[in-house]
Amino acid sequence: MDSKLKLGISFAIIVAVIISSSNFNWSVLLGQDNSTNLSTSQSGTAKADSLKIGYFPNLNHAQAVIGLNNGDFKKVIENDNNLGNISLKETAFTSGPSAIEALYAGQIDVAYVGPNPTINGYIISGGEGLQVISGVSSGGASFVVRNDSGIETVNDLGGKKFASPQLGNTQDVALRKYLVDNGFNTVENGGNVTILPIANADILTAFLKKEIDGAWVPEPWATRLVQEAGGKVFVDEKSLWPEGKFVTANLIVRTDYLEKNPEIVKKLLGAHVDETVKINNNTKEAAKEFNAQLKKLTGQEISENVLDKAFSNLELTYDPLKLTLFKSANDAYDLGFIEKGKDRPNLSGIYDTTLLNEVLAEKALQSIDDTGVINNTTNSTLNGQANTTNSNSSGGAIADLVT
Repeated sequence: MDSKLKLGISFAIIVAVIISSSNFNWSVLLGQDNSTNLSTSQSGTAKADSLKIGYFPNLNHAQAVIGLNNGDFKKVIENDNNLGNISLKETAFTSGPSAIEALYAGQIDVAYVGPNPTINGYIISGGEGLQVISGVSSGGASFVVRNDSGIETVNDLGGKKFASPQLGNTQDVALRKYLVDNGFNTVENGGNVTILPIANADILTAFLKKEIDGAWVPEPWATRLVQEAGGKVFVDEKSLWPEGKFVTANLIVRTDYLEKNPEIVKKLLGAHVDETVKINNNTKEAAKEFNAQLKKLTGQEISENVLDKAFSNLELTYDPLKLTLFKSANDAYDLGFIEKGKDRPNLSGIYDTTLLNEVLAEKALQSIDDTGVINNTTNSTLNGQANTTNSNSSGGAIADLVT
C-alpha cells in the first residue's frame, strides 16, 4: 500500500477505535488541538528539504533538549553537504498524544515520545504509520508516597488516593498494573483505590496539600516529591524489571519520511547517539547544560540537588529495550487500554533499527540484536517476568504481541 494512502486512512482508524472502545478514552489521541487532521502533508516522492523534530522539555528527553537547543544537532545535519540544503526545525510538546497527532499531520517528521503513545500511534495507523528507530531513556520513574500516609507495605494501599500524570500514559499503566498484581482494584473496577490523572505540577501541589497519598511519576517529579513535599520512594520502578532497565522514551519516525529520506534519518541517529554518549560521559556538565536550555524553553529551571538526584535515577540510552515495550503493551492490554475486545495487537513491525546499527557500527559501538537489547539481556529473563506478572490474565505472553 502506498505510504500516502496508509497515513490518509489514519483518521478513519481513530474513529473506528473510538467507537469500539468502551473503557479507554481514545479521544486523548487527538491531543489538545482538535483543529489538526490526521493526514500527512508530504506528497509524491520528493526528498525532504527539512527535518522537523518534536520532543518534550523533559529530563528523559535530555538529548533533544540539549542537542537541539545548543546547536549540536544542527552542526551534524545542516552542515552536511551530502544532504543538500536541509533545515532543522524543532517543536516542544507537552503530551504524547499531541505529538503523535502532529507526526501524522506532517507537522513533525520524528519525535521523542514515551512508549504508550508510541504503541497507540502504531495501532491507530494499522501498524503502518510510524517506526521506532532508537531508544532514548530507561528508568527514572517511581511510586512515591507521603511519609505521613500510613503506607508502609503493600497491605496499606487499600482505601488510598493516588495520582498519575495522564490516563493511560506510561506511569498510569505502571501504577494500575502494580495495584492489580498486589490484589487491589480501582473504584471504577469495584475496588477501593482511587487514581487521579493530573499533570505533574498539579501532583506536586496535591501532594503538598495532602489531597493524595502518593503518585507514580517520572523524574524529576519523583525526586521533587521526596525533597520538596515530604515523600518517600515506595517503589522504584527499576526494581520491577530485569536488570533494572525499562523504556521510558523512544525516538520514532513517520514511516513515509523514513522511506523517502533514510540518509537524513541516519544523520539524526548519528547526532542522537553522539549526544547520548556525550551526556553519559559527563552527567554533571550535562545537567547544567540541560538546566540552561530548559530555562530558555520554559523560563524555569530545576534546583541543582533535585537535578543531580533525578539524573542519577535515569539512564539515557540509544538501546530501544524492545522487550520492555512489548511488556508495557501487554500490561496496557490487560488493563483494557488497548484494543479492548480484540486480540492482542501485533507489534512485530514497530521497530526498524537498521540505520541505528549502521551508525553504531561506524562508531565502533555495540550493535542492537534482533530483540533490541545491548549486552545480551536474554529473552527468557523478560518473558519469564512477563508470564509471572500476567499469570492472572488471559494469554499474557509477550509472544502474543510479536508473532
